[in-house]
Amino acid sequence: MSKQIISTDGAPAAIGPYSQATKVEELVFTSGQIPLVPETMEIIEGDVKAQTRQVMENLVAVLEAAGADASTVFKTTCFLSDMNNFVAFNEVYAEYFPENPPARSCVEVARLPKDVLVEVEAIARIK
Repeated sequence: MSKQIISTDGAPAAIGPYSQATKVEELVFTSGQIPLVPETMEIIEGDVKAQTRQVMENLVAVLEAAGADASTVFKTTCFLSDMNNFVAFNEVYAEYFPENPPARSCVEVARLPKDVLVEVEAIARIK
């Protein structure tokens, strides 16, 4: 069983000692994606909906670089800086999983990298 590192310019570069994702056999494990714009490495301006959309676009880019997509995700872990944003977060998140959504954990955390409002990681299978 070998591990393959996944990297794409379509998502923000890692800002620490980690990979955007790793692929092992038919599975891909993404790192948590935050709302950085890949081209500028700046946090997208706006509310939790804007940040969630950027996070999900980053996540999809990483999944696609690994040979997966949103339809092959079977588990996500979502981190919110404020659970009061849960409904707004869900509105955007649901757009990316319109049918057969994956299993999910969603928790409020004390703080996220760069003080963002949301971070999402995923486990998917390769198509």
